[in-house]
Amino acid sequence: MAAWHDWLAQDPDPETRAELSALVAAAEQNDAAAQTDLASRFAGRLQFGTAGLRGELGAGSMRMNRVLVAQAAAGFGNYLLASSARPVVVIGYDGRKNSDVFARDSAELFAGAGLRAILLPRLLPTPVLAFAVRYLGADAGVMVTASHNPPNDNGYKVYLGGADGGAQIVSPADAEIAGFIDAVAEGSIADLPRSSSYEIAGDDVVDAYISATAAVAPAPSSAESMRWVYTAMHGVGWETASAVVEHAGYPQPDVVAEQISPDPAFPTVAFPNPEEPGAMDLAFQAAQAAGAEFIVANDPDADRVAVAVPGPDGWRRLTGNEIGLLLGARAARAAGGSGSLACSLVSSPGLGEIARLHGLDWHETLTGFKWISRAPDLVYGFEEALGYLVNPETVRDKDGISAMVAVLGLAADARAEGRTLADLLAELADQIGHFASAQVSIRVEDLSIIGSTMARLRADPPAAFGDVAVTRADDLLLPADGGPSGDILRFLLDGGSRVIFRPSGTEPKLKAYLDVRATSAPDAEQRLSALERSVRELIV
Repeated sequence: MAAWHDWLAQDPDPETRAELSALVAAAEQNDAAAQTDLASRFAGRLQFGTAGLRGELGAGSMRMNRVLVAQAAAGFGNYLLASSARPVVVIGYDGRKNSDVFARDSAELFAGAGLRAILLPRLLPTPVLAFAVRYLGADAGVMVTASHNPPNDNGYKVYLGGADGGAQIVSPADAEIAGFIDAVAEGSIADLPRSSSYEIAGDDVVDAYISATAAVAPAPSSAESMRWVYTAMHGVGWETASAVVEHAGYPQPDVVAEQISPDPAFPTVAFPNPEEPGAMDLAFQAAQAAGAEFIVANDPDADRVAVAVPGPDGWRRLTGNEIGLLLGARAARAAGGSGSLACSLVSSPGLGEIARLHGLDWHETLTGFKWISRAPDLVYGFEEALGYLVNPETVRDKDGISAMVAVLGLAADARAEGRTLADLLAELADQIGHFASAQVSIRVEDLSIIGSTMARLRADPPAAFGDVAVTRADDLLLPADGGPSGDILRFLLDGGSRVIFRPSGTEPKLKAYLDVRATSAPDAEQRLSALERSVRELIV
């Protein structure tokens, strides 16, 4: 009783207070479902980690709400004050429900604690916030977003300036910040000082981002009549993306009108993620009607980008690895033999072949741009989940808008020679080998299923996948060579294929990543299909 009673006493949000009061009343009338729901909401608290906070909106310590966000803001502010007399923190927010509320609460609490708090002028993409941390020389940044999570989720993403260069936090900072948050949570947020003396950033920050991003790939003359389609997936990407396209000199796209404006309900998609089946169907229809050459889609906070091209059987979304290798080859050509390429260890090993071809270093990191962005001498980084870092000097995070501009540049250059993005992929495969990838994901209601499946694979590792023998098994919880450590199982197979298992860091999913290499595209697809069947038999 004490947990929910204390929560109600400090919650400033009438919606979640009413929600919790109704649930308590039902539970007190012996409603079993209400009792179970109430218990689940106070079974602990959402844990702050390197990805910050992310979870379902609602009342209770296991949900995202104004109480939890206030505790996080106050704790993070105290963490920053421990090393600086008046740290500067910039706050951004997207178009999800309560994003603006959580951002203003944070700004007031930072200002009340004595920090210099700067709130971005309106809802904007996550990459603009990441850019602003560096541009304003801030000590830290906070972005209120749940990216491509389901509609009723929200999150709190943290960046550090200074020596961290505007990148997302890594250990031990996450545990240290969590300790400050836990200390705040021992009291009531009603006692925390607030102030309205925070600043509102000027449009110069956004203009600077637009200018720097447009410079990634200024339009050549061959782009003049290029026809393409864009969707914002009900997110915040369009205003900024459109301005960048204009500044760079590309023709404006045909847009998916139903998805172009921010809408926290995400009414046209089951999940607002371009990777999900059906999410790009409206874009395919618009592209067919427009006679478009390709499609670009941002996710709701525009830190990811998807690309689709016409094929023999209709429109085809390129995999994250295909885009990643195209952009990696582009970066490698421009690097002049100096620098490094990086990708997460579940992304295509084809990037290593590109690096070797151009005399560059290559780094495989743990998943997440908090690790990719810290690779030494980085000129380009990517991960297969549609995340790309093409301009590390200005944004130390994945950026779906700068990646979009890079794709536009590739398409325009190919167009000048009568080629397409699909042609570029085929030519790259001829250079580095035919790599193909796929992913098998299991979404669960009970998170213990993920842990038990990983435990089973550790206890009884497969000796083969189908007819292909396992040549080496790596458990990255205990890396043998001092390499990256994480809850990851990697199986290297005869013939150069591999399978990697890991729990998702942001969703209730167990993921299996499949990669094959072959001498031809048909052979690669045949190997991949067989490998996928064997993985599904093992874990589904």
